[in-house]
Amino acid sequence: MFTGLVERVGTVVSVVEQDQTESGGNGWTITVGDAADILVDCHIGDSIAINGTCLTVTEFDQESFKVGVAPESLRRTNLGHLKVGSKVNLERAMDAQKRFGGHMVQGHVDATVDIVDIKPEGNSLWFTFKSKDKDIMRYIIPKGFITLDGTSLTVCDVDDDALTFSIMMIAHTQANVIMPLKQVGDQVNVEADMLAKYALKSLEGAIKDNHGLDALVNRALKK
Repeated sequence: MFTGLVERVGTVVSVVEQDQTESGGNGWTITVGDAADILVDCHIGDSIAINGTCLTVTEFDQESFKVGVAPESLRRTNLGHLKVGSKVNLERAMDAQKRFGGHMVQGHVDATVDIVDIKPEGNSLWFTFKSKDKDIMRYIIPKGFITLDGTSLTVCDVDDDALTFSIMMIAHTQANVIMPLKQVGDQVNVEADMLAKYALKSLEGAIKDNHGLDALVNRALKK
């Protein structure tokens, strides 16, 4: 579990598609450097989110760490586009002893969205994104939580017909995450608010069990 408050921007130092070392397990691995600040309490098997994707540490030293990336993660996220020198958002798993400043983030990326517009307003930046997946738009509402490349943000506007939504990023956030380094057309990992997913799933189940919305409402009124 994470909060969406990025702790560090790291730098990719290695991408191996078939890592045959013991820590690579003959699979796709990514090694990230410039990460000393978040490795002081690291252990093999710990979870670290890279661009909002929960991954398992398989090897580390004082400055860098390696993670394995499953095929499903490569399909769902932008991790497959990373190369040596790419900047990435990093966050360790949530510490129960600290303030919970963002929102509940699982690190389970739903899909990627494309940046379609970037424009300044004062010292803030507007980012507008377009989804390829109509289904995910059901969970995105104005003033709701959303996680973009691992950053907890607030949705400002939503256009369900155009499959677009926008956020505004303050100057402090711009200085501490990778989003301002991106351009129109770049992909961003998105995780919708998990509470919205559970709420919609429960409502759909209740409607189905009660043979339609009208029947559900009538039953509730009778109670």
